[in-house]
Amino acid sequence: MRYLSISWMFLFASVLQAASAGPPDSLTGHLRSNADLGAQRDIRADWSDGALRLSAVKAERHAWAVVPAPKEGWNLAGRATVECEVENTGDNPAGVMLWVVGNHGWDAVLDQAVLAPKESRVFSCELRAAFPDGTPKLNPGDVKQVQVMLAEPAPGPATAGDKSGVQARLTPRITRAVSVEVRNLAARGQAPAWKRPSGRLDVPDLEDALPAPGKRVRYRLPSEEGTGIYSVLHLPEDWRPGNAYPVVVEFPGNVFFAPACYSTGLPEQCVIGHGITQGRGAICLGLPFVDRAAGRVVENGWGNADETAEHALKMVAEVCSKFGGDRENVVLTGFSRGAIACGYIGLRNDSIAALWKGFHACQHYDGDGWNGATLQGALERGARFQGKAVFQTDNPREKFQPVMDVMKTQVTWVDSGLGFHSTAMFLDDRPSTQQLRVWFWKLVESTQK
Repeated sequence: MRYLSISWMFLFASVLQAASAGPPDSLTGHLRSNADLGAQRDIRADWSDGALRLSAVKAERHAWAVVPAPKEGWNLAGRATVECEVENTGDNPAGVMLWVVGNHGWDAVLDQAVLAPKESRVFSCELRAAFPDGTPKLNPGDVKQVQVMLAEPAPGPATAGDKSGVQARLTPRITRAVSVEVRNLAARGQAPAWKRPSGRLDVPDLEDALPAPGKRVRYRLPSEEGTGIYSVLHLPEDWRPGNAYPVVVEFPGNVFFAPACYSTGLPEQCVIGHGITQGRGAICLGLPFVDRAAGRVVENGWGNADETAEHALKMVAEVCSKFGGDRENVVLTGFSRGAIACGYIGLRNDSIAALWKGFHACQHYDGDGWNGATLQGALERGARFQGKAVFQTDNPREKFQPVMDVMKTQVTWVDSGLGFHSTAMFLDDRPSTQQLRVWFWKLVESTQK
């Protein structure tokens, strides 16, 4: 009888918890037709009868469809998870990634699995998920989209870390037809009141507009009008015509969607500059990797490395001539691929090497071997460095010190403590970020006009 009573107590507690959570909040109430869906890539998407049907035949870097937040946003601040039911409706195994993507420079949270043909599964993304050091990945009250990606199972052993217990290892390529049906996309569960970390920054929205104080806009050189090549120009909120401003130039990471990272590979992914400047006193410029023959931004790899370097030279000249960028105070930064690009692109020839007063690199650097960035090549490129200082975030000193020695410069080495492949550390007031800000302003103050 005692054990029966305890069982009833647990059942009663579960019922009370479910009742207090209330009914789920549907995230698709604003969808009326396919036209209400967001970005789609290498996929066929159909919204009807309360279901999102997705199919893909071929893709190089995942296939996806986006359910955007309505204009008024989703009210997820008190919710615990975003969930949906996914059924593999095809004849081949389907890799599925469910992403809830933050707005204003915040990160994303993921659930993923491989579904066998005709298999169904509930996917669940934790809105209060955090980086290993406890930094929240999302502001649950400011989510911009839910993104459903399709992929293929990768050969080899499964990777750890899939909280579902369904160990999923995915390859971004799709070579066989896959199709799924997504239903009941909703926010569920109750969560305590969310507290914004003190000092946490929001990155301004990206706009297709004319440059103006405080705005982040897509910017094209005159020769790029009508192409897919663009940069991201962010004038500081205190910008005034006729004044001179230091310039933070930034390359983005590679396209990479995995449990360890959400990275689009696009210039709008650049947020380190905003983290350094906090939106005041300096111009921030996010640069693409380019392929001029294709007329596009390259998400994966270097594109045409020489053209990427040439484009960087032209964009810095444009910002200095039209918006008051100070040619004596231009600093190059980047994350992951962008960090390697500090040397691989930023020191590619004497002309581009002469631009930089300093480098900041986060989680990788030239010489680590990625995509041809060999140590020997990095040593040759490093000899072109003419700047005053380098700041390294989350990079092993013993690995890159030989390149720093060739560059003959002052080097600062810090560990952010984030414990994750992300740029989230630059949008808060952690000690490493404060140190980077002090380093930057000290570097540019000697000749700032």
